[in-house]
Amino acid sequence: MQVGDSFLTGRYVCIATGAKPARLNVPGEDLLTTSTQFLDLPQIPRRIVFVGGGYISFEFAHVAARAGAEARILHRGPTPLIRFDPDLVNRLVESTIATGIDVRLNTPVRAIRRKGDGFIVEAGTGDSPTTLEADLVVHGAGREPAIAALELQAAGVRYGANGVTVNEYLQSVSNSFVYAAGDAADTPGFPLTPVAAMEGHVAATNILKGNSRTAEYRSMPSVVFALPPLARVGMLEAEARLKGLRFKVNAADTSQWYSSRRVAERISGYKILIEEGTDRILGAHLLGKDSEEVINVFASAIQTDIKAAALRQMLFSYPSRCSDIPYML
Repeated sequence: MQVGDSFLTGRYVCIATGAKPARLNVPGEDLLTTSTQFLDLPQIPRRIVFVGGGYISFEFAHVAARAGAEARILHRGPTPLIRFDPDLVNRLVESTIATGIDVRLNTPVRAIRRKGDGFIVEAGTGDSPTTLEADLVVHGAGREPAIAALELQAAGVRYGANGVTVNEYLQSVSNSFVYAAGDAADTPGFPLTPVAAMEGHVAATNILKGNSRTAEYRSMPSVVFALPPLARVGMLEAEARLKGLRFKVNAADTSQWYSSRRVAERISGYKILIEEGTDRILGAHLLGKDSEEVINVFASAIQTDIKAAALRQMLFSYPSRCSDIPYML
C-alpha cells in the first residue's frame, strides 16, 4: 500500500476511509458548504438554503432557525428522511414548517451561482422553476464512500456505489486479505459513528482471530436530532410487510399525553411493531422530546429479546418519558 512516497506492507488491510459529500452533478456544486464547514462557521448567515432532505439538512436547519436565520430545505423527492417512519416524518415536517423553516419537496437543485457576497440557487422542475437568494448553501444531500482514490481494482477488490463489497465477516468477497468497515463498506448498517465503531471491532476481531464474528444491525437505533427529535430502531412497517411478517401496529398521537403537555409539546407520537405469536418487538418509532433516549430502551429490548409483555410490566420513574413505554405496548 502506497501512502505518499512511502510503501507499507502487511498481511491484511482494513479499508475504513469513511465517506464524503456525494457528487450532485449540478453547475456550481463546488460552492456548497459541507456539514463540517457549517459547524466551523464563526456566525450564522441570515439566509441559508439546505440542499437535500436528509438528517443533516433537518438538524442544521433547526439550529439555524433558532439562531435567527431564514432556513430553507430543498428536497428533490416527495418524502424526506426516507430511513424513518413516513407517518412520523410527516409530523416532523409539520413541526419544522411551524418553526418557520421553509420545506420544499419535489424541488431538485439545478444550479448554484454567485451573486455578490451571496448565492443564487436555481431549483424546481421545468413546470415549476424557482430561484432563491441565499448567503450560504449547505450540502445535505447524502454522502458516498471515500474510496475512489484507492485504486482498489489494482488489488482485485470488488466495490460499488455503496462501498467495498464484503461478506458477513466484513471481508472483501474478491480479496480475502482485505476487510472494510464503516461508511467505506457496503453493509446494511446506517452511516453512523457507533455503527462504524462496531464494524471496526468486528473487522479487527476477524483479522486477528479468524472469521468468527459478524455485525449485528437488528438493534441499531438512529435519530434525527431536530426539535422534536425523531428516532427509530428495528424495522420500518413497510420492511416488515415486505418480509411477510404478521404483526400488530400500535400507533398514536401523544401530544395530549401528560408527558407532552407538561412541557408544552404540540407534536409527538409513536409507532411500535409487535410480532403476532412471538410478542417480539420488530420496530419502534418515536417522535417527541427525549425520543433519542427512550429509543435506547427499545433497542435493548430488541437486542436481548425482551418481549413486549415483559417490557409492559416494567416500572419506570415517573413522570419520565420512559414511563410512557407501557402505554405504547
